Amino acid sequence: MPLVEQLQQCAGRSYAPFHTPGHKRGKGVSAEFRSLLGEAAFCADLPELPELDNLFNPEGVIQQAQALAAEAFGADRTYFLANGSTAGLLAAILATCRPGDKVILPRNVHRSVISGLILAGAVPVFVLPDYDSAVDIAHGVAPSTIAQALAAHPDSQAVLLVSPTYYGTCSDVAAIAQLVHQWGLPLIVDEAHGAHFAFHPALPIAALRAGADLVVQSTHKTLAALTQASMLHLQGDRVSPDRIAQALQLVQSTSPNYLLLASLDAARMQMATQGQALLDRTLHLANDARSRIAQIPGLQVLGIDRATTPGFVALDATRLTVIVTGLGIDGFAADEILHQELGVTCELPSMHHLTFIITPGNSQADLDRLVTALDTLSQRCRAAAQVTSARSLPTFPTTNLQHPTAYSPRDAFFAPSQKCAIAEAIGYPSAELVCPYPPGIPVLMPGEMITTAAIEYLQHIQAIGGFITGNSDPELNYLQVIMEK
Repeated sequence: MPLVEQLQQCAGRSYAPFHTPGHKRGKGVSAEFRSLLGEAAFCADLPELPELDNLFNPEGVIQQAQALAAEAFGADRTYFLANGSTAGLLAAILATCRPGDKVILPRNVHRSVISGLILAGAVPVFVLPDYDSAVDIAHGVAPSTIAQALAAHPDSQAVLLVSPTYYGTCSDVAAIAQLVHQWGLPLIVDEAHGAHFAFHPALPIAALRAGADLVVQSTHKTLAALTQASMLHLQGDRVSPDRIAQALQLVQSTSPNYLLLASLDAARMQMATQGQALLDRTLHLANDARSRIAQIPGLQVLGIDRATTPGFVALDATRLTVIVTGLGIDGFAADEILHQELGVTCELPSMHHLTFIITPGNSQADLDRLVTALDTLSQRCRAAAQVTSARSLPTFPTTNLQHPTAYSPRDAFFAPSQKCAIAEAIGYPSAELVCPYPPGIPVLMPGEMITTAAIEYLQHIQAIGGFITGNSDPELNYLQVIMEK
């Protein structure tokens, strides 16, 4: 671990520090904060000392650590990210698109991708992910959907996928990569939740192995890096490494946290040397919990048996999505009981389900507690006679996403906007992103015209107890609009 080892040496050296950060190796922080983190963390919180290399122009230990990561994950080049996967996605778009360029991408992208479009001035060509209305989950995009978009927009400059999704469902990345490359375009994959795929044969195929050109991973989400520590992987010659380096300099901090960078080095070493064994145990725990939870009355677990669409070809078995509608309560109420009363905290609550991430950091005791808590929740709901037939879910109306576009996301961001009552907003371009849960797919993007159908659908989601996110008024009384029609 070249970066970890060098940081350890620098942290243990005795000298008078006249450099940043201002806490001076912990001596300037409050006793309470020092007690929380421990003295070692502050001693290792160092700036870009000569021995520690430079993230923007690595020639020493960062270069060595990144090369080892590229080897472990199967990339030609790997770039460490101290600003999260957000920075990687921004850089990927900036490196592949110029103002006015089209990029094909699914409607359920992370909001950081929309930020990337704003920064690059790129124009989105949105395609719809497959949607399972029976369990209210948006999956990946079918290869045929990408093929149709490429044929309809042959001047596109890149294609971006989300695989796996938050729920662990995966697209056919290999088939899509082949299609995209036939057009001579690069494929970007937001693999934020799949950093572990490369290290076990029972997991879905990693995007790099499937042929993606640029892959962004949140190493901190499923491996043992610190929060915000991520990686951007590059392979092939469809994207210039110089463009990636230039883009990263625009979106990364010039004062990267070395604790984050070193955690990437350590997480890579752990997986390169012990990954399959660690994931053997993790998969055993997850599969055992999946079987036990499926026996609990009122609960269902998302399984590979629901892979009935071309946008869902594989499932990450370490991701447990538990459908709670059979208990007669919504996922948010279930999450509150689990978190506040039963000592179990999920990753993602939504209207109809809870999603739990299982990693090598989880123990048998953790999974036992999860199963016991869900069983207790089921018994409590039945005892209170709350169980009703599962509520009918709204069919996702794809026509509500087919809005005329008045502005690109970038132009919409810079256009003058103002708050407008919801009833009066129809016919104006939206100045903000509006995303309802369910189903977690944005209904309005910046620059798209606000339609009657879109407003009616958003109000319907709100009426059945869903949540509206992304916009400045989650109560949906107002929208930010661009007043020039």
